Amino acid sequence: ACLKLGADTIVIVTTANHITFPVLHKHDWQASALRYLHKTFTAWCNSHLRKAGTQIENIEEDFRNGLKLMLLLEVISGERLPKPDKGKMRFHKIANVNKALDYISSKGVKLVSIGAEEIVDGNLKMTLGMIWTIILRFAIQDISVEETSAKEGLLLWCQRKTAPYRNVNVQNFHISWKDGLALCALIHRHRPDLIDYSKLRKDDPIGNLNTAFEVAEKYLDIPKMLDAEDIVNTPKPDEKAIMTYVSCFYHAFAGAEQAETAANRICKVLAVNQENERLMEEYEKLASELLEWIRRTIPWLENRVAEQTMRAMQQKLEDFRDYRRVHKPPRVQEKCQLEINFNTLQTKLRLSNRPAFMPSEGKMVSDIANAWKGLEQVEKGYEEWLLTEIRRLERLDHLAEKFKQKCSLHESWTAGKEHLLSQKDYETASLMEIRALMRKHEAFESDLAAHQDRVEQIAAIAQELNELDYHDAASVNTRCQGICDQWDNLGTLTQKRRDALERVEKLWETIDQLYLEFAKRAAPFNNWMDGAMEDLQDMFIVHSIEEIQSLITAHDQYKATLPEADKERIAIMGIQNEITKIAQTYGIKLVGVNPYTVLSPQDITNKWEAVKQLVPLRDQMLQEEVARQQANERLRRSFAAQANIIGPWIQTKMEVNMHSYKLLHLNESRFPATIDDGSVSGIIRHSLLQHVRVGWEQLLTTIARTINEVENQILTRDAKGISQEQLNEFRASFNHFDRKRNGMMDPDDFRACLISMGYDLGEVEFARIMTLVDPNNTGVVTFQAFIDFMTRETAETDTAEQVMASFKILASDKPYITVEELRRELPPEQAEYCISRMTKYIGPEVALGALDYISFSSALYGESDL
Repeated sequence: ACLKLGADTIVIVTTANHITFPVLHKHDWQASALRYLHKTFTAWCNSHLRKAGTQIENIEEDFRNGLKLMLLLEVISGERLPKPDKGKMRFHKIANVNKALDYISSKGVKLVSIGAEEIVDGNLKMTLGMIWTIILRFAIQDISVEETSAKEGLLLWCQRKTAPYRNVNVQNFHISWKDGLALCALIHRHRPDLIDYSKLRKDDPIGNLNTAFEVAEKYLDIPKMLDAEDIVNTPKPDEKAIMTYVSCFYHAFAGAEQAETAANRICKVLAVNQENERLMEEYEKLASELLEWIRRTIPWLENRVAEQTMRAMQQKLEDFRDYRRVHKPPRVQEKCQLEINFNTLQTKLRLSNRPAFMPSEGKMVSDIANAWKGLEQVEKGYEEWLLTEIRRLERLDHLAEKFKQKCSLHESWTAGKEHLLSQKDYETASLMEIRALMRKHEAFESDLAAHQDRVEQIAAIAQELNELDYHDAASVNTRCQGICDQWDNLGTLTQKRRDALERVEKLWETIDQLYLEFAKRAAPFNNWMDGAMEDLQDMFIVHSIEEIQSLITAHDQYKATLPEADKERIAIMGIQNEITKIAQTYGIKLVGVNPYTVLSPQDITNKWEAVKQLVPLRDQMLQEEVARQQANERLRRSFAAQANIIGPWIQTKMEVNMHSYKLLHLNESRFPATIDDGSVSGIIRHSLLQHVRVGWEQLLTTIARTINEVENQILTRDAKGISQEQLNEFRASFNHFDRKRNGMMDPDDFRACLISMGYDLGEVEFARIMTLVDPNNTGVVTFQAFIDFMTRETAETDTAEQVMASFKILASDKPYITVEELRRELPPEQAEYCISRMTKYIGPEVALGALDYISFSSALYGESDL
């Protein structure tokens, strides 16, 4: 304790149990407060001095020579002080007071800015402050109820004792005592024979107070230290005076507290066991539900029956996304909570010296972890299968559409060709017409050869659709076979017509070379333009920058051929110009169209203009796709960068404090819940997001585990009474020898850690310690196991022997306890808990309903089977 003095202030501070008492501030030193303290402290001193056959009349005068002050300290401490000086001179008095103050200082009370001179000079404020310091140190400071501080302990004791009484509500040491009922309740609780509490009235505070004062002085040897009128007429009675007087009741009734202390210890132990049993039942229930959910979910994820349509597979993907977004997250939290409950339970069991909890078979944390690992493996396989199937179906849909387009173009071209080839118009044609028919047929053959590539493409696409198991492969095969059969028939008819025309070719004498050359050059050029238009309008699907760049390269190569094609067009148009020029020159009247081809110069011109218009459109489409793929790439890179940032950020945040960990739960809302893009790129982005979501869920699990570890450390510290400094020392030692920084030490590092902390270890002793910190023989020592071991080494814990001793007190030293005794001494819930679990006591001449509290106490700590 520390007494600090100032011009207007005296403050007493006690360091016992880390509780601070501010007393005797300036505002306390009013006349009424001085009167309270003067009378109360005088009475308190006389209650002890009369044991030595003396007393004081005036507190500021009778302690001036130091003799009675030294005598007071000897009476209340039971110790001898140094022999006092007998002289009456001032320096003799100062010497005696100094001996008393030195003794007070030796008991841990530090007196600052006060000397013996103030006491010798009769300074009332200093004298009262000194007496209050003595009261704190020798009458109040040692009072402790359930490990609370002195003032809190005394208040808690008063609250418990007066709780059953009407009109009593003790909340402090001033106004709660003004009506006198609290003092009467204290007396009645311990000595109901002295006061009839039922006859007391709340509206008679003076009568109540005087009754309490008189009974206490007459029957409890507690002198009257207070005045009823002063208490009632003061808005706020002096706290120190009330505390001094009430502490006398505590000491007077201390002998009756033994049974209550024993009952409190038993209730505390039983409460621990009941809570542990509740946690065990909760763990078993949660583990069963989680394992059952995993058992039901895995077969659904193992079902890999592919759907035939993209819509059906998209529905499967949406169901899987719904599972990831809605159904799985609560189970992740349950799994995390299950591990937290298990760790908390094991910590509580270790802290209370109970045996470790062993879950039912198949419900260990490791069993649940293995089942969860199996679920995630199946889940990963299911996701990969879904993406593969969707890509396959997307490819099939694209091929099927391409097949239909090429078939339509081919069928449009072949329409009527069989009829034309089957005609026998050459039998009645003129020589010029025969020659025209021959050249026309040659042009057709050239056109037919140019279409061979499209037929081969149609066949190749049909084959790929079959290989990819297209659901409508039958209709594809039928159509492809029809085209191939028709193509073979066209080839046969073409050859027959050529043979027929060649038989009559000898009849032809003239031929217009220019028409023929136009027809020969125009037909392939026209076919080239058809192919170019087809290529320029061809659909494409890409998933990356590389694929679109490949298409752009091919398109650039095509554009590079346009100058040569333009030259060919100019040459073809030049032939027609030459025909016109010759006709004009020689006066030839051109009637009808070119007899060797159905193509006209205008057809070539129109189609060429169409080709030129398609080129910039194709450029635009490719550039738009480049922009989209670049945007996708930026998103992927941004996504990857954000994901890479999470790791270091987690490490930083986890080192801050437990409050910061809990705030991280709010960040989950930043992730989008859905992705509307149904393309493969969108699906891939969704898949990446789901992987990050899984990482986020794992982060939340890690945070929850870290919080649980901190909470368990706090639980360990508070339950065992170890200080924060000790806990910090343990952590620093562990971190020093945690060389891999993974939260574990191997046995050699653990041995070195113990040696560094002063343990002299032999092989046998170290082996024993290892069985405590590593009971499952994993080869490592976790931080929690290390803390538990150090806690056991440095702190006291309740034991089965202590519980047996408490029951023995309640049983009046009998080796058994009766049902009636349990119900009388314990709260109803705790009493029934014991009655339902205690076995019948076996012994000679026992009372009816005798129960064996010894085996019950042992069973609480796992030392026997109950």
